[in-house]
Amino acid sequence: MKIFFVSLGCDKNLVDSEHMLGILQDHGYSITDDEQQADIIVINTCCFINDAKEESIQTILDMGTLRTEGSCKALIVTGCLAQRYRDEIRTQIPEVDAVVGISSWDRITEAIEQVLAGGRAEIFDDISAPPGKMPRRVITTGGHYAYLKIAEGCDKNCTYCIIPKVRGRYRSIPMEDLLEEASKLAESGVKELILVAQETTLYGTDLYGEKRLHELIRSLCAIPQIRWIRLLYCYPEEIYPQLIETMKEEEKFCHYLDLPIQHCNDTILRRMGRRMTKEELVGILENLRSQIPDIVLRTTLITGFPGETQEQHEEMMDFVDEMEFDRLGVFSYSREENTPAAVMPDQIPDETKEKWRDELMQLQQEVSADLAQRRIGTQTVAMIEGKAVDEDVYVARTRADAPEVDGYLFLKTDEVLYSGDFVRARITQAGEYDLIGELI
Repeated sequence: MKIFFVSLGCDKNLVDSEHMLGILQDHGYSITDDEQQADIIVINTCCFINDAKEESIQTILDMGTLRTEGSCKALIVTGCLAQRYRDEIRTQIPEVDAVVGISSWDRITEAIEQVLAGGRAEIFDDISAPPGKMPRRVITTGGHYAYLKIAEGCDKNCTYCIIPKVRGRYRSIPMEDLLEEASKLAESGVKELILVAQETTLYGTDLYGEKRLHELIRSLCAIPQIRWIRLLYCYPEEIYPQLIETMKEEEKFCHYLDLPIQHCNDTILRRMGRRMTKEELVGILENLRSQIPDIVLRTTLITGFPGETQEQHEEMMDFVDEMEFDRLGVFSYSREENTPAAVMPDQIPDETKEKWRDELMQLQQEVSADLAQRRIGTQTVAMIEGKAVDEDVYVARTRADAPEVDGYLFLKTDEVLYSGDFVRARITQAGEYDLIGELI
């Protein structure tokens, strides 16, 4: 039977989707990219912020039409939205045949079989259970890079975030399991591993009683086929000396860190439940830049948090201008039910949140353009991502660019290159986010 699979949300969700695809193929199902031809539709949903919820719900409704009017015999919903709103999905969207919880994705075939037998299915396991052995994956990112999820859940309990209630407590995946999965990915052609979790920097604390992310990185660097290792979702206050030393010493480690700081004002940080001050944050950033001068720092900010004032917004504007983050994204605060921030006084109007977000992004565009101009004339190593249609222009990424969220390097050449090839290039032109170069 043919299955059409939709994966929404973050790259952690994508890893779950790829494992589900592997399970489905191993059980004899075939995968189609045409929903009109699908016998079964599986939607792996997201509910992190309101926009993600709306996208997930709309996708379910769109696919529900194929369940009632098309050839689809089973509509399965899994992921964060399914975990958080199981009752609402069951009662308000009757087109859905099965709802599968966040820790039950490995039982996806069980849900399908129950539906095809004429029933409905609800499968929910303990969200704080230790992660099990990882099954085979179907890589959907092109084959030359892949995300490696190193932990589940989160213990931070920031006041604006629903993730700990949806995904459970922090659970590291055993190192031997990760190394086995990484080796299989490398054997299949993956050359870049991108380490992800809700919080990567705490890896190992629950299993081994101490942080062991640096040990994991060193072991991954020992896999011959892997060329690059990239690290995302690091809480700045959890960065520790051995990790910095590993970044400096391992040649395969991209000097790139994603540090979601959310704000810089001390009052807002306390209200968010964050565990550091502005002074401490600046110290961490300055230390990283002094020890690894070419490090690329990416961050995300939340604008319009309850109680934020114009003065605090201007403080964040000054901070962004001063710190010159290489990469930066801004989200308008999303009021999520069952979070402490949702009931805080002085909620900010949507138009103000969006205005502040746009001002920050405009400022960052100027910062990014200036930083990009400084790269003109420099040389870099890049990984080929693909080729423009009907043009001798290749799309590439440098060590400074994570897939999907950062910019690209465009290279014009009549040479024949393939996705996953590594080339050396010289930067000749720069825009706000993307670069143009030539092969050396």
